[in-house]
Amino acid sequence: MAWVAKINMLSTVEKERIYCLLIPPGLFRRFRIHPLLFCDEQGRRLVRFSCPKHDNTAIVEVKRSPEDMDPVFSIQISDSQDYTQLNWDFIITNNPDSPRFSIDVDEQGRDTLFGRAKRNISEEERAMRAGLAPGQVREGLRLMSETIRCLEYLARIFDIKSIALEALFYHNAIVYERYGFAYLKGFKRMERINQLFQDGGALQRLMNGATPFRQPGMERTVRGRSWAIHDGILDEIDDPVLDEPWFSPRMYLMVGRPRNLNTFPGGGY
Repeated sequence: MAWVAKINMLSTVEKERIYCLLIPPGLFRRFRIHPLLFCDEQGRRLVRFSCPKHDNTAIVEVKRSPEDMDPVFSIQISDSQDYTQLNWDFIITNNPDSPRFSIDVDEQGRDTLFGRAKRNISEEERAMRAGLAPGQVREGLRLMSETIRCLEYLARIFDIKSIALEALFYHNAIVYERYGFAYLKGFKRMERINQLFQDGGALQRLMNGATPFRQPGMERTVRGRSWAIHDGILDEIDDPVLDEPWFSPRMYLMVGRPRNLNTFPGGGY
């Protein structure tokens, strides 16, 4: 039996003591959450653990207030078929004091899966102009480095050798590269995207202002490229390497042995 499934068979107290290791310690200080009781100063529980028995998935969610719509932190992990590998399924961080953009629902209030199933263009444009990337409803909390340290710490406890994930958006893949992740699938496509965004390349030529997400010069930043790709720019070129629209690259991190890949050299975020 793989590790998440084994942990989920433990008592509630035991599971929570293990999975709380996934929470960046800075969150407890910032939002005044007791690190053992998971409550605020009023005694309200702000940390939720979803790790049912006979399941191989665990979710940890932290809120500033029980009434808040969005968590300040949410992470999901699951077992891989390889027992020495842990799947990092998603992470969400939200600054609760920042403006919220409803890119997660359309004009009729239907779920957009953060813009991946359908889009709320007006809200996405507002989010982009506020400095957000695709998939973000709020400004983040800049917890990536701390979160990865937490994941690696948990992995070392159980002798897990690698952490695998899917980078949902282009900017996610670049960020993960910068934290030592390599590619199981998608490396050649990421390199080709960079080539085609260079001056005179097929993608760079399409950054012509045809939509708000394709303004000239946006290709010089990670976030600008990610918005253009989210806007479907890859669908408009015929390239043998990019033989299909954007798909999420599969990536991995060897615990304690980060790689040094960079498919967007010199690109500012």
